[in-house]
Amino acid sequence: MNSFIGTYECKADAKGRLMIPAVLKKQLSSALQDGFVLKRAVFQPCLELYPMSEWNKMMEKINKLNRFKKKNNDFIRRFTAGVKIVEVDSTGRLLIPKDLIGFSGVKKEVVLASAVNILEIWDKDKYEQAIDDAASDFADLAEEVMGQDDDNDGLS
Repeated sequence: MNSFIGTYECKADAKGRLMIPAVLKKQLSSALQDGFVLKRAVFQPCLELYPMSEWNKMMEKINKLNRFKKKNNDFIRRFTAGVKIVEVDSTGRLLIPKDLIGFSGVKKEVVLASAVNILEIWDKDKYEQAIDDAASDFADLAEEVMGQDDDNDGLS
């Protein structure tokens, strides 16, 4: 599994191309040949960039859902809405398709934020707002998500 580190600022041009920062491009090097999947995020107005290997793992999980259950079928349709295969070109640029720019509101100032095995692509103002909005809740969230007993057996 890839595990990305860091938050990086860059600029998008008028066509929606952004230059991947060199430090991040180095982290992506093993995935550059296979390409990436770019999609709408589920919970935030940002985009998610999956290395193809990570996307394939996600599709294996989703493919196990019973499509004869309406909620599963609806989830699959919404999860994959607007999905695009993208590549980083030889100069290190990534082109964000227009429909995904519309969803995310990405303008000129962009933030690429690591989210363990994927990258989030944010309009800078929206990213800063999301971080500010979550700041007051983060301590409670951290305790709820990560504050289990050390043995993680679910017993209190």
